[in-house]
Amino acid sequence: MTIIWRALFLALAALTGSGLLPAAGAPGDATNQPVAPQTAFHLDGLWPDTSGQHINCHGGGILLAGDTWYWFGEKRGRRPSSQGVSVYASKDLYNWRNMGVALAPANDTNSDIAPGCVMERPKVLFNANTGQYVMWFHLELRGRGYNAARAGVATSDKPAGPYRFVNSFRPNGNMSRDMDLFLDDDGRAYHIYAARDNYDMRICQLSRDFLSPTTNDVLVASDHREAPAMFKHRGTYYLITSACTGWRPNAANYYTASHILGPWTAHPNPCLGANDQTTFGGQSSFVAPLPGRPEAFIFMADRWIPYDLASSRHIWLPIQFKGSEIEIAWRDEWNLGFFDKKARSAPAVTVRNTGASPPRDPACVSGVGARYSPW
Repeated sequence: MTIIWRALFLALAALTGSGLLPAAGAPGDATNQPVAPQTAFHLDGLWPDTSGQHINCHGGGILLAGDTWYWFGEKRGRRPSSQGVSVYASKDLYNWRNMGVALAPANDTNSDIAPGCVMERPKVLFNANTGQYVMWFHLELRGRGYNAARAGVATSDKPAGPYRFVNSFRPNGNMSRDMDLFLDDDGRAYHIYAARDNYDMRICQLSRDFLSPTTNDVLVASDHREAPAMFKHRGTYYLITSACTGWRPNAANYYTASHILGPWTAHPNPCLGANDQTTFGGQSSFVAPLPGRPEAFIFMADRWIPYDLASSRHIWLPIQFKGSEIEIAWRDEWNLGFFDKKARSAPAVTVRNTGASPPRDPACVSGVGARYSPW
């Protein structure tokens, strides 16, 4: 997110915290009632959790621990505010139970995560050496606007937390904003982050305990990109990113490399169909590999609603491989059977409007111009 737009956002957040703006109501309300179990991904509006409320988990990623998936993301309110890192749990990826706040702002006003700070893009890895779950996130300090540009680290003995804040820093002295974590096949972990006011995208190998950066820190490209989402397929590393246009959606691109530290090659937008030049109105957040399915990867993105961030929509779409290239086509509705080769042409797979335009959700599509026009 570009600096001037984020500064406006954080100024509003500060006013909200001071009481000069009215407090938010119940963010992300949907039916507020238990909902029928889901058997597919529906991309046409709110995504209710098992209690009927829209999933308030943005800019994050998912982690499989045992037979349970955990979804970590930014907990937001209707007003521009940061309420910590939320966590949801699921057995099937369709139905998610709200597990509460994995990492909350600290009561200590001297803490780096004191109320008024902003936590963004949280990701979690399990460290097999220490038995700890390790969370990294982009942190902006209270009262510093969007200038701190730090990475924050927290740990927990359990996947859902609560997480204990460890510290924050600039990796190897570099600014650190939008970020991702990646665990390679050899057990080494990497921090992918936007540096130098988002003009540089960097990859840094982490220490053995995943708590700090090493000096093995390299430049991917200086293309003014953010929102990194990394994955690996058949020995090739892929990194999907977004341009820096604030809350306004733009065309994704991606990079590939045969070694995680590069060199990296840039590729054009992988999205297909109407509105592909705005990544279907969204911005990349994470790519989830499905264990036991070597061809199965889910592209996760957020369709931001700047003045009601809790209600920002979720985009989950399957990634398709065309040789070494990738494609992401819009689907109003689909299920995991898509990844079964035998099922791709079978009626049991629920896929509608392949490659078609995303739904014109008034909150996310038709209202975009109005929300952005003052900026």
